[in-house]
Amino acid sequence: MNKRRWMPSLQATAESWPAVAVLDWAFKRFGRRIAIASGFGPEGMVLVDLATRLRSDVRVFTLDTGLFFSETYGLMSEVEQRYGVKIERVQPALTVLEQEAEYGAALWETLPDRCCQLRKIEPLRRKLLTLDAWVAAIRRDQTTDRAHAHKVEWDAKFSLVKINPICDWTSGMVWDYVVSNNVPYNPLHDRGYPSIGCAPCTKPVQIGDDPRSGRWANFSKTECGLHLNRTGETRLNPTEEIRRSESCPQHPLRSNGR
Repeated sequence: MNKRRWMPSLQATAESWPAVAVLDWAFKRFGRRIAIASGFGPEGMVLVDLATRLRSDVRVFTLDTGLFFSETYGLMSEVEQRYGVKIERVQPALTVLEQEAEYGAALWETLPDRCCQLRKIEPLRRKLLTLDAWVAAIRRDQTTDRAHAHKVEWDAKFSLVKINPICDWTSGMVWDYVVSNNVPYNPLHDRGYPSIGCAPCTKPVQIGDDPRSGRWANFSKTECGLHLNRTGETRLNPTEEIRRSESCPQHPLRSNGR
């Protein structure tokens, strides 16, 4: 706890800082022990654009589930070329085929929480063990679970500092920045996909529907679990976990990206 004595006062102060100031402070404090996590939604693209204006050696990683849309992989290549960053692809312990052999076909259709646990949460947990802080692109108005996010906070779930530079932005502010700065974005946003994740679990939505209603559409699930800041979520059992570790004007549909 002593290491976090600075958190309460800094947390309150940081709420008045613009996103670029939050990033600048975080990069200076944590150096090479901080990285941006991105699924390359419009919010994530804003962070990459802002961060690379501050420094050229920005660390960016993505939780590559092996189930992204081809358009997402294309955008990742464009990001690397335009911004000169090398995206680290953090992958699950099991390939999609290995997961199918062990858990059955299309686990995301039967047990989506377990699928997210295997393909996102556990890989993120292992990655964050190598860092002192991570940067996320969440906004408070995206979900109720994100409503109380701070720009600088202690992530109790993963036991490190979490930086949310644009948590007080609206979707309109995000897309204004994207358009004004010619920031590349996923073309699926122009085809009715306001929030984009893994291809099997993402569907287009109708204008006026909740922007995240296309995610896990047949379930009550609205989060993959990465940004639930609590420690009580279901995890793999210890034996299984050890074995795994070894082996625009605003478009009406452009609202809540990840």
